[in-house]
Amino acid sequence: MQKPYRLTRRQWLVSSLGLMATVLSSPLFAQTQIRRIAPQYIATLAPSGAKSGTGAETWGLWRVDPGPIGVWLRFYQLLQKAGNLAPAGWRFDINDWWLDENGLIMKAPEFPMPAGNYYVTNGEDHISLLTVKKPDANGEQAWSLSDEKTIGNVTHGPCRSARYTPEGDSATCSPANANRDAFPLKPGEIPPPVDGCNRKQYAVLIVFGLPIESA
Repeated sequence: MQKPYRLTRRQWLVSSLGLMATVLSSPLFAQTQIRRIAPQYIATLAPSGAKSGTGAETWGLWRVDPGPIGVWLRFYQLLQKAGNLAPAGWRFDINDWWLDENGLIMKAPEFPMPAGNYYVTNGEDHISLLTVKKPDANGEQAWSLSDEKTIGNVTHGPCRSARYTPEGDSATCSPANANRDAFPLKPGEIPPPVDGCNRKQYAVLIVFGLPIESA
């Protein structure tokens, strides 16, 4: 039943082998030491054309792919009956929940975004070193991308993530109100609005490696 989602991930993993071999052999990265990691995913709120900025404290990090451990919208009632505990062990929060492009309720990412350096890619033809600074005195986190890349360059288009929270004092913000017929989303489509909910759309960056610090 998860075929569309798994194909997306599998296609990226296969294509990334060629991409990374090409990129890492280029003069730009010839002297770069990268520790490859299992893919992680960053939920990003930033303008598509931005190369740097602030606001990374509003970003989140999925250390594990949230798709395969997600719960289909059609199984939401079962999730409720299970005390909002997903089969994979994560807990659903009715006041803060996430959907992906296939209609899967996802585990929320880790907030705030951990400071550090991350090699990110759109999974096709762009790669960059993302630097996320530690929070300043006001709690704001600055960020920047290397090599003149923009957020749009390193956004993985097939992955779309939306966060839903109650609108005002609404008690009707629920996955039960989501339009299941809207999924899977077509290319370019965004997750649909849900009655009683505020919706925030996040771009998704794939993290494939971390810099190896020189001694």
